[in-house]
Amino acid sequence: MSDLRIRPLDSLADYRACVALQEDTWGAGFSECVPPAILKVSRILGGVASGAFTPEGDLVGFVFGMTGPRDGRLVHWSDMLAVRADHRNRGLGRMLKLHQRDEVLGLGVRRMHWTFDPLRPGNAHLNFNRLGGTAPEYVEQMYGETDSPLHRGIGTDRFVVHWELDSPRVKACLAGEASDVDAAEAARWPMALSAAPEEGESVPGTPRLDLDAERVRVAIPPDIGGLMERHPALALAWREATRTVFRHYLDRGWIVRHVLRDASAPAYLLVRGTPPSSEVSHP
Repeated sequence: MSDLRIRPLDSLADYRACVALQEDTWGAGFSECVPPAILKVSRILGGVASGAFTPEGDLVGFVFGMTGPRDGRLVHWSDMLAVRADHRNRGLGRMLKLHQRDEVLGLGVRRMHWTFDPLRPGNAHLNFNRLGGTAPEYVEQMYGETDSPLHRGIGTDRFVVHWELDSPRVKACLAGEASDVDAAEAARWPMALSAAPEEGESVPGTPRLDLDAERVRVAIPPDIGGLMERHPALALAWREATRTVFRHYLDRGWIVRHVLRDASAPAYLLVRGTPPSSEVSHP
């Protein structure tokens, strides 16, 4: 990865390559692609539209976001991040997020937001375990029904990540320090949603909404993409069960802080606590 250069998009060719990568990621003709004009204008107004380029000039990843006020505070909303298939699982997504962090810190921004599908444990590992984000918000059908095959049949429920860019938690994660969640101890936390094997598939249990605990676990399927192809009804059942649990607990003050990366039984760790804004450290 050391041969890649991450820089702002700065030409029509860059912007068009970004649109092509969006279609490679979310499907040809994806109706919600960000067009070249918006990519360009976003940079003028304090947004980020940057890409990772090979020495030959090929775009293999990009990140795009907008800067503005939310609830009276200047924040950056990271709208899209994608990496070309042959460059995935090599740390490029994290590199793009760190570039984005540097860009907006220079503007005085101290919090970044983005959304992701709670049923994607790989994304969760990056967002929580490696970057130090948290999720105190769950939004049902954030983007409505889309024409992307990544969303078909299960809707677009999303976590809203809060990334406190200069908090002690984030700085520790970026420095590679040990997580503030002990996985062995967390394995004893009560399950607000469990999973059970059934005919070779992971099936959600009955949501438990009566737990009087400070910490809970929520199971998710190990491979929602494959499940959507093999068993669409079961994929939808996972969406509905997790939606019930996350809306219940997050609405009552729990925060998602970590994901256990068990290849066959991933699970989120939720803690009851103060909102993430209390974690910010100011220079």
